[in-house]
Amino acid sequence: MSTRALRRLKGKQRGQEALDAVDLTLDNSPEEQLDRASVSPPSDSKGRKAKKNKAQKNFSNIYELICDADNEAEVISPDEEADKPDENKTSGTGKKDHIEKTDQKQENASTKPSGDRVKKKKKKKKTKVTTEGQEAVPEDNIDLILENLEQSSGLGLQNEDCGGSDRRSVLHVEHRNLNPETELKRYFGARAVQGDQRTRQRNRQFHRSTWMTSPKDSWPRFSRPGISMTLLQTKDGIQYFTFEHGRDYQQIQFKFLDAVESMDPNNIVALLQLNPYHIDSLLQLSDVCRIQEDQEMARDLIERAMYSFECAFHPLFSLTSSTSRLDYLRTENRAFYLALYKHMMFLEKRGCPRTALEYCKLILSLDPDSDPLCMLLLIDFLTLRSREYHSLLQLHQEWEEHRNLSQLPNFAFSTALCHFHLSQQEDVDPDESEKERQKADQLLQDALIMFPGVLIPLLDLCTMQPDASVSSHVFFGPKSQMGQPPALAELTALYVGRTHSLWREAAVMLWLEESVKEVLRRVDAKDPLVEECQNKRKQRYQSAPRNIHRHVLLSEIKEATSSLPIEVTSQPVMGFDPLPPLDSVMSYTRPERQHVGATNESTLSLFFRSLLPNFNLQGGPRQEDELEVARAGQELNQEVNRLMVAMRDMLANIRFQEPPRDDNPYRDEEEWD
Repeated sequence: MSTRALRRLKGKQRGQEALDAVDLTLDNSPEEQLDRASVSPPSDSKGRKAKKNKAQKNFSNIYELICDADNEAEVISPDEEADKPDENKTSGTGKKDHIEKTDQKQENASTKPSGDRVKKKKKKKKTKVTTEGQEAVPEDNIDLILENLEQSSGLGLQNEDCGGSDRRSVLHVEHRNLNPETELKRYFGARAVQGDQRTRQRNRQFHRSTWMTSPKDSWPRFSRPGISMTLLQTKDGIQYFTFEHGRDYQQIQFKFLDAVESMDPNNIVALLQLNPYHIDSLLQLSDVCRIQEDQEMARDLIERAMYSFECAFHPLFSLTSSTSRLDYLRTENRAFYLALYKHMMFLEKRGCPRTALEYCKLILSLDPDSDPLCMLLLIDFLTLRSREYHSLLQLHQEWEEHRNLSQLPNFAFSTALCHFHLSQQEDVDPDESEKERQKADQLLQDALIMFPGVLIPLLDLCTMQPDASVSSHVFFGPKSQMGQPPALAELTALYVGRTHSLWREAAVMLWLEESVKEVLRRVDAKDPLVEECQNKRKQRYQSAPRNIHRHVLLSEIKEATSSLPIEVTSQPVMGFDPLPPLDSVMSYTRPERQHVGATNESTLSLFFRSLLPNFNLQGGPRQEDELEVARAGQELNQEVNRLMVAMRDMLANIRFQEPPRDDNPYRDEEEWD
């Protein structure tokens, strides 16, 4: 019988017995090994089994030796778990003493390796006592140490569960909600959404795992375009980052600006063929595709830009913790804001309002104080569409004190609509439903008194004919709309054009009708709140800030863009940087372009240049006339815009009359000759 068979009969494994000089000889007989094994002190079968598992662990897999101490402090064998309840009893203590005595005998009879095993077992017992008492944290538990450091420093990792729901801020973002497939699977099921993706997984290329977008196999091979992210400072638990452009990327950016000035999209396409992940080119070409009604290509270009950004993230930059900031004043950061906004709008049109709401919160968390894209004018609409009523009410409650959200028409009406929908839910108690309905009635009446110019345009877009007593009343009539301040008219048109679809439900219309009748009764009774709100409208809303104009331009809502002031519409608007801040921070400047001589220009180009007052055939424009030309060009743009507005009004009012019918069949055909 072989030595291995004898060890199996005795229940031993290699390395379990004590090493001796005699064991190293090659001519040992099986009888001598049996005698040597019988000399060793007897041990309990359970202890032998535990030692067997430990010996297998220490010698079967060499990679487990690295984290052996940590695993032994946490992993407990099933036999030891069965003995755990009896440890507090006297019989259990007797067993423990017997095992300790056996360990001491083996320690005296063994060499250095067996002594190490006894030390590890004692260490395991010590950690068991501390976990049972839940008083001390073992020093080897790295996960608990990292959690303590994370809580003390406030720098959370990018995981889904960043704490309890009660500790989360209103701008908390969840990674799984950034993927539109999560919402589509909820609507249509996983099999309908995934389709034949499983069959194509074998042939797909390797891409870096990202949260916001999933790279496609049809995309060009990714190579870093020269964008990086830098941590500027950390203050009060808030981290301030910025994107930076490398030297090669700056040269590509200069070529892109030249392509934009040429007014030829083919030049941008040629630039993208050489640099397929240039951000501003992707954004500008996406607008061109969207105008040409190629929505699929426009969305694909935006996703490619977002993938390029996410590959450049700093390791500490977090999408979910709402503690990472990006300054919109820096030109390098604006493209990330715009890419997120355009992607959010595509998701909303695609029928994923919950995912779009998550991106809206993400954009707002990047700079909640300045809110450069004015996401507070949009977040209520996405919240209502995704039916997250409690989150909107929580945002209004927490931010009302320092942001005065009730002074915005969208929040004044949307909070009332939230309470109304909560009162209509079936799983709510009748008393609670009645309270929500009373709260909704009060808020809607206050909103109508504060913003009376919303009602008639809202009913028009909902294709509802207002009652004669309402349309002819002074409070809701045309006079109330004409007397609105310009900024309030812009906000009102934006809200009505965006959210009129939420008011078309029959139950909502009946509720609105009841509230309008109550408001008219209060107005006729000369409620003091009516005069107070009228004074507030006169004092406030005189001029809208620049971020509201930028939001209206990005929204592309016709009712709102027509109410923009002339100083905004007179200047050119670029898709890659609409209405930039006046106090922009630029890390690098574009070099001055040299004027091309007359020999390289076509005759048509020379003709148009000759119409300018500063034309010079020998060279470029004279420097002394540049200021006058710029001023004249601005005045010309204003005049052209006024002319365009007048032409629109004229074309809108044109009514074509039918030609008179000829009732005389015997008319002479040569009468008009």
